[in-house]
Amino acid sequence: MALQLTLKPFERIVINGCVVRNSTRKSTIVIETKADVVRGQDLLSKKAAVTPVNQAYFLVQTALTDPTLQDKLRKPIQQQLAALATSFGPPSVHCVFEAANFVSQGDFYKALRALRPLMKREAEILGANVPRPASLRDDARAAPAHMEEQEPALRREVG
Repeated sequence: MALQLTLKPFERIVINGCVVRNSTRKSTIVIETKADVVRGQDLLSKKAAVTPVNQAYFLVQTALTDPTLQDKLRKPIQQQLAALATSFGPPSVHCVFEAANFVSQGDFYKALRALRPLMKREAEILGANVPRPASLRDDARAAPAHMEEQEPALRREVG
């Protein structure tokens, strides 16, 4: 199954480490083969990686967007996730274990996705001014927990 993305004007996406920016009009692209795809709104800047969860998210994001660094970053990511596992209790710690499992499998997109609920929880604990990707900033319109699982994946494999 192909992945169809509709991009807003000037929206950025990263496909297998290559940054692509849409032009002035809404556009639709179709990705027909396996690819790591991340929307620009899901990216976290290096400056914003100031909290433990944000640091883990940024490491995973870097491994995802630069495939040449994946082997080098796997151990630091696992170390950061191990430290997080001691900081959170149920049910949040499940997200840490899930992310660590995906990193072990080399599926960095799913690891990134597993950390998103943890970023929301960390922001609740530390306060609203914690830096987060744009896609996670609108707390007023946050979907209920059962809706988060239905979030469309940005990674598809074509068989």
